[in-house]
Amino acid sequence: MTKMFKIALPDGSVREMPEGSTPADVAAAIGPGLAKAAIAARVDGELRDITRPFEGDSSLALVTGRDEKDALELFRHDYAHILAEAVQNLFPGTQITFGPATDDGFYYDFAPAPGRGPFTEEDLPGIEEEMRRVIARDEPLVREVWQREDVRDFFQRSGERFKAEWVMELPEGEPITMYRSGRGDGAWMDLCRGPHLASTGKLDPQAFKLTRVSGAYWRGDPANPMLSRIYGTAWLNKKQLDAYLVRLEEAAKRDHRKIGREMDLFHLQEEAHGSVFWHPKGFLLWRQLEAYMRRRLDAAGYEEVKTPQLMDARQWERSGHWGKYRENMFVVPDEIPSTEDEGPIFSGAADLMALKPMNCPAHVLIFKQGITSYRELPIRMAEFGCCHRNEPHGALHGIMRVRQFTQDDAHIFVREDQLIDEVRRFCDLLDTVYKDLGFENYAVKLALRPDKRFGTDEMWDKAEDELRQAVIASGRATEAFGWEELPGEGAFYAPKLEFHLTDAIGRTWQVGTIQSDRVLPERLDASYIGEDGEKHRPVMLHRAILGTFERFIGILIEHHAGKFPLWLAPVQAVVATIVSDADGYAQDVADRLRAMGLRVDTDIRNEKINYKVREHSLAKVPLLLVVGKREAEEGTVAVRRLGSEERQLVMSLDEVGALMAAEATPPDLVRS
Repeated sequence: MTKMFKIALPDGSVREMPEGSTPADVAAAIGPGLAKAAIAARVDGELRDITRPFEGDSSLALVTGRDEKDALELFRHDYAHILAEAVQNLFPGTQITFGPATDDGFYYDFAPAPGRGPFTEEDLPGIEEEMRRVIARDEPLVREVWQREDVRDFFQRSGERFKAEWVMELPEGEPITMYRSGRGDGAWMDLCRGPHLASTGKLDPQAFKLTRVSGAYWRGDPANPMLSRIYGTAWLNKKQLDAYLVRLEEAAKRDHRKIGREMDLFHLQEEAHGSVFWHPKGFLLWRQLEAYMRRRLDAAGYEEVKTPQLMDARQWERSGHWGKYRENMFVVPDEIPSTEDEGPIFSGAADLMALKPMNCPAHVLIFKQGITSYRELPIRMAEFGCCHRNEPHGALHGIMRVRQFTQDDAHIFVREDQLIDEVRRFCDLLDTVYKDLGFENYAVKLALRPDKRFGTDEMWDKAEDELRQAVIASGRATEAFGWEELPGEGAFYAPKLEFHLTDAIGRTWQVGTIQSDRVLPERLDASYIGEDGEKHRPVMLHRAILGTFERFIGILIEHHAGKFPLWLAPVQAVVATIVSDADGYAQDVADRLRAMGLRVDTDIRNEKINYKVREHSLAKVPLLLVVGKREAEEGTVAVRRLGSEERQLVMSLDEVGALMAAEATPPDLVRS
């Protein structure tokens, strides 16, 4: 008698299927449309091949192209698999290593055949064509479970030493899966966890593009061989690919490093790898942003503090950061040892100091000075704190990822009964700041407990629910705000709300955060005196709106393409002369506008006005005030606005001053 499995579907119905049945069989039983559309399955929550048989009674959710997140991950994984097959078809002797999906595509690492140099971008068009041939052949992708030693022997016979090495490091007893692409003895094989689509023909041959080649060490270790990493981007269809390529082109135009050079804002160099050299104009932008944030924090009841850069390593041990961040901390001796000392330089953490990678432990130390009453809470402690993290060289990126950075950091110490309202207040403040800075859209996500964490399950249950309730109270737990929960993505000490900005070209940036922490107050023994006269632990809310000044300024540059609103622009206007006879008048105009607190330069060089217009447009100066003999005689200026196709307007000096003063007023100072 055939054994039957009960398969529970999302609509609550249950289908009985014979042993050996697959999700594809269920889709076919429901209808031909679903059978054609289904590309994979979630079986008991696990994403699986649609052709993998059920192993018992199961819950089933069929995945189609409408399930974009799952579909994109599957498609990108398959494109990486096909890339590896195509490369080995074209270049026999090439060894394969790993090829994961990424946020916008995929990559695969290769060891070129002996005697052949690294792959180059000239190789990419030919590889793309071979990938399309593999897709056109509609080769089945078949999952097989092998013994670990059999996998090793297979790859050793095939000359694949990297795969043979890797498989033997997988845990004993763990199922090892191989995927067969094609039919018969000529089928191509790869070690892979899966899942995959049923066949290569499920992919759109026009929905991917290979983008670049770089070097990558085997397993990320410089002591290991250098491999060639081929990157690609992949989407569900050609329309999505084309939109992405346009976005990529626009992103290149907006690159903060390029615009930073053109506007003379900052530079980076190896003598201070991972730190930023801010030029006068760049630091003017910084100061405007910092002053704005300070006013917003003052109005919201924050008190600003300043804490030390160096702290004893024992404090980082107590807080728990030493065990979690030690490899990313810059550590120095507490005392320079004598050259006559023949003993060990350090006896342990007690002899070490560390540059702070974050501000929270220092803020707890301030909180612990004296006795705090429940009546004094909440205490909102803010710091524009300079921090250091020893990021790997390869992870650094312009001013977006650096080693020295300044956080717009704050920690709020609250009673449990105050927490939900305090988080709601923070959400409202963050909303105001983002809109003032030109970001209308952002998503809110709740990152839940990771597997490795401090604190009890009860602590985490309470903290997660409080953040959830605060977002509901703020009206942001909705589809319009992209509300979702992210299992396993919280910090080791606290769940957190994440705020993801959407910029002018549709990219998202995770910047703001608020974390509900009961662990650090416990570890560092922070307490307040309650209404009952007893000691109680405060909850510590770690929060940031910008994240770091460096990264947020980079995001601002790319969002605005350097065309800042007048109140943020480092140089708000340049007074440029047409003829030298107007030099004195140009200086008078600039002096008068500067006296109003406006940031104005002059350009009285002996150059043609069209040359000056082009140069200041490249430098993204918002207003160009052009003056010649007529303007000097009439007391006027000709106003050119950056990016405007309209003809220049001739205005009196009073009108220009009033216009600029209105636009240059920061949003928080505008009077309704």
